[in-house]
Amino acid sequence: MLKNELQSILSGKQLLPDELSFPPSDLLNYEEVTYKEGITFKNKKPICNRCGNSDPVWFAKFPCARCRNTEVYCRKCIMMGRISECTQLVGWSGPPPEIQLPDKILEWNGTLSKGQSAASIRVAEAIRKNKELLVWAVCGAGKTEILFPGIEAALAKKKRVCIATPRTDVVLELVPRLKSAFPNIPIAALYGGSEDRHVYAPLTISTTHQLLRFYNAFDTLILDEVDAFPYTVEESLKYAAVQARKPESAIIYLTATPSTKWQRECRSGKRDFVTIPARFHRHPLPVPLFEWCGNWKKLLTKGKMPAPVCKWVQQRLGVNKQSLIFFPNIKIMEKALPILRQIDSKVESVHAEDPDRKEKVQKMRDNLILILLTTTILERGVTFPNIDVAVIGAEEDTFTESALVQIAGRAGRSPKFPTGDVTFFHYGKTEAMLKARKQIVAMNREAVKKGLVDP
Repeated sequence: MLKNELQSILSGKQLLPDELSFPPSDLLNYEEVTYKEGITFKNKKPICNRCGNSDPVWFAKFPCARCRNTEVYCRKCIMMGRISECTQLVGWSGPPPEIQLPDKILEWNGTLSKGQSAASIRVAEAIRKNKELLVWAVCGAGKTEILFPGIEAALAKKKRVCIATPRTDVVLELVPRLKSAFPNIPIAALYGGSEDRHVYAPLTISTTHQLLRFYNAFDTLILDEVDAFPYTVEESLKYAAVQARKPESAIIYLTATPSTKWQRECRSGKRDFVTIPARFHRHPLPVPLFEWCGNWKKLLTKGKMPAPVCKWVQQRLGVNKQSLIFFPNIKIMEKALPILRQIDSKVESVHAEDPDRKEKVQKMRDNLILILLTTTILERGVTFPNIDVAVIGAEEDTFTESALVQIAGRAGRSPKFPTGDVTFFHYGKTEAMLKARKQIVAMNREAVKKGLVDP
């Protein structure tokens, strides 16, 4: 029984002994259990074998109670448990658990649009041939649905599939959708505090941080929102993605906003990609309006909001139109909240550190909140069917081209409500604002050219 449990927990993993509920002595009875040094040294410089960190800045020393020596440990991935010189990463060299699959793997009855269908064929081909592919799809294009045929084909061949995304919110939104499409397939949902962390499943939905626990695990790795923080700035997460894949495997990148470098590679033919320039409901993307609102920061210090912003809010309240209002940071948002509550007491706010974050997002989904103030935490990965969107201080550095495209993409996502107003309130236009609007207009133009939007 213990062997079967170890096989299930350790297959395709690299875990700390502390993450297992068995005493280390029990592991010695099984030759399939493997051990790898957590920290190794090259030219007397430490390297973390879990996250790949070799930057001396991210290493420190501590008195180890286990071996009673002063040891080096890695601070870069310490949120996954401390790894030091005497720490070993535990894995499994034997065969993985056998998974019984149902006769019918995919039970999704929806249909793909013309643009989705073309992309879906390319995704399935890349998965079948163990290739790399970038799917450049506009916000609301239905990226999840285009993956279904490829996932089905991979599972039919008894291949393991992982969809990794930067944020827990997105994992929580994807899981019910995948479970609905693949109701008889075991699915593991992995994020901080998840109860599925030791579940072996053919289909895994994970935050990118959780990939640090995997090693040679997946035949297909689908990286969602590759342009999003923290994946874009954390080299350890890119290392984790490489480590989590099998040597012969496919990798699919999904994004609405590739980096400038990737866009150049697409145009020059250096990167294999497919675009979906239109939403599945065949309506164009809402194009942002730029509205100058003066020195809004100065007004906020006086306990006031710019008149154009107040007018915008009052108009939405007057017709009971749900809206998201984005702010550059929590401090500014918290100054604005009591001012806007003078217009309507039901205005709410949410941010990453809000303990009621999940409940507030659900209330927004349930139409119990009319106006929700937010930081960029809701710029992607969440869908509200019928909303208008505003950005306060769109000229701030927080609002990059990528962030602004994603924010604009929150509006008009539902086929029942395919339009929505997007307004960028600013104290001066920035290159990021202009590029974001240019990208949205270009995608709309391409969609018209390909006959993917209705006239």
